[in-house]
Amino acid sequence: MTVAPALVLDGVLTAEQLEATGRFILAQQEEDGAIPWWRGGKLDPWDHVEAAMALAVLGHDEAALAAYAWSARTQAVDGSWPMEQCRGVVTEAASDTNQCAYIATGVWHHHLVTGSTEAVHRFWPTVERAIDFVVRQQRPGGEVAWAVDVARRPDDFALRTGSSSVLHSMVCALEIADVVGVRRPDWEDAAERLRTALVRRPEAFADRSRYSMDWYYPVLGGALRGEAARAELAARWDDFVWPGHGVRCVDDNPWVTAAESSELVMALDAVGESASAATLLAEIQHMRDDSTGGYWTGYVVADDATWPEEQTSWTAAAVVLAVDAVTRTTGGSGIFRDHVLTEEECEADDAAS
Repeated sequence: MTVAPALVLDGVLTAEQLEATGRFILAQQEEDGAIPWWRGGKLDPWDHVEAAMALAVLGHDEAALAAYAWSARTQAVDGSWPMEQCRGVVTEAASDTNQCAYIATGVWHHHLVTGSTEAVHRFWPTVERAIDFVVRQQRPGGEVAWAVDVARRPDDFALRTGSSSVLHSMVCALEIADVVGVRRPDWEDAAERLRTALVRRPEAFADRSRYSMDWYYPVLGGALRGEAARAELAARWDDFVWPGHGVRCVDDNPWVTAAESSELVMALDAVGESASAATLLAEIQHMRDDSTGGYWTGYVVADDATWPEEQTSWTAAAVVLAVDAVTRTTGGSGIFRDHVLTEEECEADDAAS
């Protein structure tokens, strides 16, 4: 286990509280390395990786490596994973492109946190197969089909949230490729085309505008930066942010969630809105359960009620990653801030070609 710097959010979360959150996530991990939503429950490949990332931040890098080893062992020949399984039994055999791409973000994050290239070299074949699978689902306009069905046919629409996350994972995969000494110009081209679609072709994506993720993910995933990103966040701030409570999952429901709130914290941090990020992170601690170290998924403000009554590994993980981002504690704290494809890079590549 890495001797990691103690994660603390001054005046809000102590090192002991965050260590308890690490133990909560560890308690959900199964013997084979899988990290389901809760022990014995369902697992999806994105949330599994998110939980592994949080474990690395909290110094449990061997447990994180075990999670990535599980991903490598269970990857399909085509580079994908099923959307959902439970204790090795597939319960949803379709594959979500965003979920499959996220292994690249996790592996690159592990390198940034630990300073070791072990995971980068060990899991490069897994990352390569996963990103190749995702790139094959890219549509002519640059957007990425959100999923493939059981027959391996891509869906005929893309999602802004998923494609934004895929873009970030592609960038992380390119970072990994650079470390292992491999050039993937096809990935570079795919990433540039995807970013262009996200920035210039909003009509290419299915309308999910009632969801807060659709609003902030182009910033979190790095498609938008600078004034464009800040303007995007400001445009719907009042629709989604409930002062003192957190971020709504959808704009027409009085339900705030800890994970979406934490992701917005990281998006704010990525564009230099540090004060707003820290305030929001402090405000969502009402969803913490100090008896377990975990976090409730959400809270219905109008009813003063926790809902659903569940504490998931990925919700706790999102909070941990947000704390790391705003405190800049580990080398992985800038995973969403620093590892993005910029407009300048796209223009430079266009000029070179």
